[in-house]
Amino acid sequence: MTRLHFASALLPSGWTNDVQVVVTAGAIASVTPGAAPAPGDERHDIALPGLASLHSHAFQRGMAGLAELRGNATDTFWTWRETMYRFALAMTPDDVAAVATLLYVEMLERGFTRVGEFHYLHHDRDGSPYSDPAEMAARIAQACSDSGIALTLLPSFYAHGSFGGAAPHAGQRRFVCSVDQFAALMAASRKAIGGLRDANIGIAPHSLRAVAPDELPAIVPLAEDGPVHIHAAEQTKEVEDCLAWSGLRPVQWLLEHAPVDRRWCLIHATHMTDAETVALARSGAVAGLCPVTEASLGDGIFPAREFLGAGGIFGVGTDSNVMVGVDDELRQLEYGQRLRHRERNVLSGSAGASTGRTLFDRALAGGAQALAQTGIGLAPGARADIVTLDTTHPSLAGRRGDAVIDGWIFAAGHSAIDCVWAGGDKVVEAGRHRLRQAARERFNASVRRLVA
Repeated sequence: MTRLHFASALLPSGWTNDVQVVVTAGAIASVTPGAAPAPGDERHDIALPGLASLHSHAFQRGMAGLAELRGNATDTFWTWRETMYRFALAMTPDDVAAVATLLYVEMLERGFTRVGEFHYLHHDRDGSPYSDPAEMAARIAQACSDSGIALTLLPSFYAHGSFGGAAPHAGQRRFVCSVDQFAALMAASRKAIGGLRDANIGIAPHSLRAVAPDELPAIVPLAEDGPVHIHAAEQTKEVEDCLAWSGLRPVQWLLEHAPVDRRWCLIHATHMTDAETVALARSGAVAGLCPVTEASLGDGIFPAREFLGAGGIFGVGTDSNVMVGVDDELRQLEYGQRLRHRERNVLSGSAGASTGRTLFDRALAGGAQALAQTGIGLAPGARADIVTLDTTHPSLAGRRGDAVIDGWIFAAGHSAIDCVWAGGDKVVEAGRHRLRQAARERFNASVRRLVA
């Protein structure tokens, strides 16, 4: 049993002073407001629940910063993708484990306590299946176990190179499965995460480019009661190609041909008409936004004000992991809207409302829905995922309540994070994960070889 006392904590009911939290077996056993510190309580000033990164491609952390050299042609997502393919083709299972472990260490240091791993690096470097179909998934599971982050594994089905069932090209050979192969991969992946506490599994049809219409209904049942994630409308070229193939835009096609509901998460959904925006909001599905990656790749700006105005639900993910942090994603989301609308505090929702608090609350709820989390926030029965902030940080000094969140997201950044508990285990102290040095050394050894 662990007993924690917070001078102020963000509970589901709002900010509350003098809160004692008792943790047992990785979960919050009790929350007592208005309690004086007791002997044996570990005392902290400000406590928040940890958030989920609902969309991650862990292996891409190893290539962060390697695609910033402009080529002769216009540099876009599609040229970046070729760099990504070359990097992915070189990685061994040990490399994937090393890169994922450091990534998850960094996520925890920066306020994420669960990851939705959209996992599509399945096969050996020549494209042949491993003897264990879940060889790579098992490395992701081990990285989660070592770091302490909770896992929602989302094995990705990838069969084609573009719309209409086009053959995949050589750079995609490590991703590609038949429906039967993918069923075997799902079964093996369930076993691979079986020993992880608080882990669950869903399914990730990669995109309408990579999944044919007759394959989608064949694979979605493999999720059983888990979440369903799919990339959609990230790039204007994708929208144009989808229109040429089907006469419909990607989000429109999914809403008309797939059982999109609260179990689904549409990643990016950047390029939507007004009608699509409203329809996606009404479906109850989560929009999985990755603002830092979307900015890095030049994707565009999600219509967040319109989507939220229609009652839409969103969460945030770190996607390419070029930069990792709760504050980075939420700040970029708001700043993109400010640039688009030439206003400030666009997503605060109402006069007098804190933009940071609004973004935090919505991302907490949306991320939990997208990853099928049961029990969220600092509440009895929830997994004990807790983040404390250092109020001696200059950007937090003298602040209380929502002003602390605003100071963290829009000024201090992740340097304001002090301690993090993941499933009741204190994995970060004084801003440093206990595995940081070992994880960095292992990561560096892999990446030096990969970029040589």
